[in-house]
Amino acid sequence: MEKIASFQIDHLRLKPGLYVSRRDKFGDTVLTTFDLRLKEPNKEPVIDVPALHTIEHLGATFLRSHTAWGPQIVYFGPMGCRTGCYLILEGDLDSRDVLPLVREMLDWIAAFDGAVPGAAPAECGNWREQNLEMARWEAARYAAVLKNPGKENLNYPS
Repeated sequence: MEKIASFQIDHLRLKPGLYVSRRDKFGDTVLTTFDLRLKEPNKEPVIDVPALHTIEHLGATFLRSHTAWGPQIVYFGPMGCRTGCYLILEGDLDSRDVLPLVREMLDWIAAFDGAVPGAAPAECGNWREQNLEMARWEAARYAAVLKNPGKENLNYPS
């Protein structure tokens, strides 16, 4: 089998950032997958599962409810390696196109106070595993990276 594209990225040189992971075309529709890399792979501790689960709940709620971008949101969820999340949007987009949206989401998560949306037995299969405090901390930390990103935070290492 051929090695998939995401396994061809040099994770030893990858920095936290916002990257275009792939673009897929379905007829006239283009879906752009973004790699929201919160952690430097293989160098930093990964995001703990409860915090990542909370980021997923809050991020998905924010993105799908967004007035301008909501209709283009296809998916938001965690990476299996727990170093970040994937965001899939309808449209042929670049990192700079969605940077304001991702910053807005991170600021919202970092400031969120209240019950985590969807964290109830009828709404989630593992509703108890949440950590709002750590999710807020991780969002604020990642927001600082994206406040003034360099080329290395928006383009995969070549």
